[in-house]
Amino acid sequence: MKTAISLPDKLYQEAERTAQSMGLPRSQLFAKALEEFIEHHKRENVTEKLNQVYSKISENYNDNIGIETLRELTKNDSW
Repeated sequence: MKTAISLPDKLYQEAERTAQSMGLPRSQLFAKALEEFIEHHKRENVTEKLNQVYSKISENYNDNIGIETLRELTKNDSW
């Protein structure tokens, strides 16, 4: 699907250089960048929802492991 977007000149020039250095058409670079951006935000949403669940668990149960401990234990996990 074709679409038109407006970009700041500096961003457009950087995208042009990046596409050339990667040997990609500019439109393919934009599609790939958008796809990665969307996937990144999907992972953030999963983390946010898990944090909400763990927060409720922590509020409902008086145990030794709280939400901050869970966050510390999972900080290097990739979702």
